[in-house]
Amino acid sequence: MPEEVKPAEEEKKPKKKGILGKIKEAADDKEEQLAILSTFVRLGILVWSGGILTLAYIKLPPALGIPEQKLDPTFIASVFTGVLASFGVQTAKKNGANGGGGGISKADMERLIQAAAQTAPHQTLRIEQAPVTLKVDKPNDTYKM
Repeated sequence: MPEEVKPAEEEKKPKKKGILGKIKEAADDKEEQLAILSTFVRLGILVWSGGILTLAYIKLPPALGIPEQKLDPTFIASVFTGVLASFGVQTAKKNGANGGGGGISKADMERLIQAAAQTAPHQTLRIEQAPVTLKVDKPNDTYKM
């Protein structure tokens, strides 16, 4: 009796691959796979923190039945800006009057130094350019105790 050949066994259907299977297929190197996975994790954290921040600042309609949450969004905002910085996005405010730096201008700093000099005797050390080297010399005979 000849054995029957089963054509269904010879022709196997390709299995459907999940997200991780597609990532493994697209990137053969383990480092590339980890980089792709870390990007997805950062995107998930970015979406989560952006959603929480949005909910902290808007008032939902009472028809939804979700009670208003009282939370301090400081931590979530720091997570949000940290994740944005990991993607290379900086969230600094730009002000045209200060030259786009977001800090104190040179003229403002000089006015503050002059105002402070008139209030009390003191010494101001102003460093214009780094690096600075501080050196201690040997004491002279005039400084004997």
